[in-house]
Amino acid sequence: MTQDDAPGGRLSPPKWLTAGMRPQPAAVPWAAVARAAVALAAPLAVGLAAGRPAYGALVSMGALSAVIGDTADAYRMRVFNIAVPQLFGAAGVALGTLVFGREWAAVAVLTLVALVSGMISSIGSVASVSGLLLLLNAVVGAGLPMPHPWWKAPLLLLAGGAVVLLLTLFAWPLRGGLPERAAVADSYRAVAAFVRAAGTPEHDERRLAVTRSLNASYDLLLAHRTRRHGRSPGLAHLIARLNALIPVVEAASAAKLRPARLGPLPEAYPAAVLTLADAVERGRTATAPAPSPAGAGAPGDDPAALLALPAPTGPSERALDQALRYAAAVGAEPGPADAAVPDRLGRPAAPGERARRTARAALLSGASWRYGLRLALCIGLAQALVSVLPVPRSYWVALTVTFVLKPDFGSVFSRAVLRAFGTALGLLVAIPVLAEVPRGWWDVPTVAVLAALVPAFSAKGYAFQTAAITPVILLLSDLLNHEGFGLVLPRLYDSLIGCGIALLAGYLCWPESWHTRIGDRLADAVADASAYVALAFAGAPGRDQPSRPRRRRRLYRDLSAVRSEFQRALTEPPPTGTRAAAWWPLVIAVERVVEATTATRVRIEHGVLAPAPQEVAAIADDLAALAEALRTGTPLPAPPEDTPIGDAPAGDAPAAPADDVLAPLRREVRAACAIASPVLG
Repeated sequence: MTQDDAPGGRLSPPKWLTAGMRPQPAAVPWAAVARAAVALAAPLAVGLAAGRPAYGALVSMGALSAVIGDTADAYRMRVFNIAVPQLFGAAGVALGTLVFGREWAAVAVLTLVALVSGMISSIGSVASVSGLLLLLNAVVGAGLPMPHPWWKAPLLLLAGGAVVLLLTLFAWPLRGGLPERAAVADSYRAVAAFVRAAGTPEHDERRLAVTRSLNASYDLLLAHRTRRHGRSPGLAHLIARLNALIPVVEAASAAKLRPARLGPLPEAYPAAVLTLADAVERGRTATAPAPSPAGAGAPGDDPAALLALPAPTGPSERALDQALRYAAAVGAEPGPADAAVPDRLGRPAAPGERARRTARAALLSGASWRYGLRLALCIGLAQALVSVLPVPRSYWVALTVTFVLKPDFGSVFSRAVLRAFGTALGLLVAIPVLAEVPRGWWDVPTVAVLAALVPAFSAKGYAFQTAAITPVILLLSDLLNHEGFGLVLPRLYDSLIGCGIALLAGYLCWPESWHTRIGDRLADAVADASAYVALAFAGAPGRDQPSRPRRRRRLYRDLSAVRSEFQRALTEPPPTGTRAAAWWPLVIAVERVVEATTATRVRIEHGVLAPAPQEVAAIADDLAALAEALRTGTPLPAPPEDTPIGDAPAGDAPAAPADDVLAPLRREVRAACAIASPVLG
């Protein structure tokens, strides 16, 4: 009998309710901790010294917003991530200040701001934070008295963001380019672990780690890639080295199909990838690897040393050997030669074109309008409620709705629960602070300590981030309205009211909360996998289509997004969470289908006979039928009787018949259909 089946287990809360209340394992970002402490405490000290504590509190509020938004690693992106949301936040507080004390005008303005905030949130992570600060500061400006004239509060908030930005950029001259190199090197190390895990039970886990690492590296590098590819030679070379890693990933997928009797891959292969990783991180070059019949010769500390590789014995090892030679050759000499390196994943569109696409996506997307209307409804209700009910300092109600329905993707239900939980924890910290710490200079060290907890706790989860932010906001708010300990209980009531509005108007009243679209997303992923199968085997062996790597990379990114969406859905109450749990094995099965397709294509490129077109078409049709069944909810047709499937050829043995090369892919497709059949039936 398991713990869940035991009588005591039945009385415990369900896992979907308590999943976010456990702290996530994450290292403490000590640099961010120190930066937050200085950025929030120093302006407060200056304001007290100048006899303007309210001004210091507003600058510290701006710094708090910048600390929350400083989530990037590369310095170019950190400037963008901090500066752009601060401008939106300044506009928000200006709008809020103009309607302070005008109850129904505030309702109308905040509702409109919420609509805009929700619609732009679908654009990306920076837009999400920008939308949050736009609405958050508008709510604060409409609920708290601000210095006059109206433009003073926005300038003070911008000054707080500038403080964080300056503290962030101090190390740029010394560490410029280091975060980008570290990200690419981490991707190489993730691939090294993936190569080492070929054919072991850890293979799927390592593949997911590679996908996450590549997503992060490409986001970091391509986000500030210029229209003129040669404008930044160092960046262009780093992107070339990251692109060169893709063939290694594909070859490692093919290595999974090696017969078990051959044993694991020689250690020289992952060791070679690790040597290339060290060369990337140190900003050094590496020469192409030389084959070694003995297969020995682990790479030394010098990244420019020759990488000793064993002589390949089969199609998978030939693919890996060739991929490593290519990666080392790309990293050998930076400079004009990078222009000749094939850009396997494509270059982004010009900034103007990307801006037009973004505007169209925000204005014409049904999901964008649905979220914007949902957020506007909840904010309008919250502001209207506090306009007719005598709730003291009631701006906190709309503030709670803003955080729960944060312009971001996530579970509304779980965020409401975690917000209430985190607020309660934060109030436990705020009670002794507001009750015992004298107002004045004692606020400076107190704010420094509390601010340091924000980045430290943010990495632990949303509830813990809320717990860290709550006492900081309460203390800074007290410097503006001077209520002291009287703020505590009203904040708790306001938070509960705001969570209730978010649950009722932002969750229960929306059909998509109960009839989730995760099934449609999964059907789209299966349809894309079907198209990828058809594309992967089109064309003659040895003439790889440039669009195939781009399609594969995009498909893996989409599958990663689907996986994240399903993981969020698992935290929803039934029936959404139950349905997500039922479909979860199929998400994993589709990922395995895509990998088997890539692995099979790689083996064909390195000696295995190509399959007949009708065999490929049959597999693509099976996947298309599965996608259609997922969309319509109809049962899948009964599969044909299984026929014996031979093993893929090993070593230098003669190639198996053409229909055998698809055996691993066919098995994965049948497994996916077998997983889906009971749920659809």
